[in-house]
Order: sequence, then structure tokens, then C-alpha cells
Amino acid sequence: MQYVTSVEKIGMQKGMQKGMQKGEASVLLRQLQRRFGQLPDPVKAKVTNAELPLLETWTDRILDAKTLEDVFVN
Repeated sequence: MQYVTSVEKIGMQKGMQKGMQKGEASVLLRQLQRRFGQLPDPVKAKVTNAELPLLETWTDRILDAKTLEDVFVN
């Protein structure tokens, strides 16, 4: 049985979190482009650099948003 140190566990958790963030950002970018057309570079950067909870909020909002700006409203 292989032993995993607490430092390794933390690293694995951070890696999983980063992977989830990248996946969520990728899906959101595809949905936004399909719904609103070509996305401005600042929007792409905003999505790519956002944390997972915010990405999840934006992903939910896309269902009701009339405009691209509606997705990102505070």
C-alpha cells in the first residue's frame, strides 16, 4: 500500500480543483460563444481566470441571460 503524505494530498486536491476550473471555463466559453457569437478577448480572459464558484454562477445565468452582460452582472 502506497502512503500519501498530507502535502501530496493537498497538491492532488489543488490539481483536481484546477482541472475542474479549467473544464468549467471551457464549457462556459463554448456556451457563451454559441449563444452570443464571437466573444471579446476581455470576456475570454475573465472566464479563463475566474474561480470555480463564480464560473458555476455564470454557467447557471446563461440560461436566463438576454445579453452577454447579463451573464456577468453582480
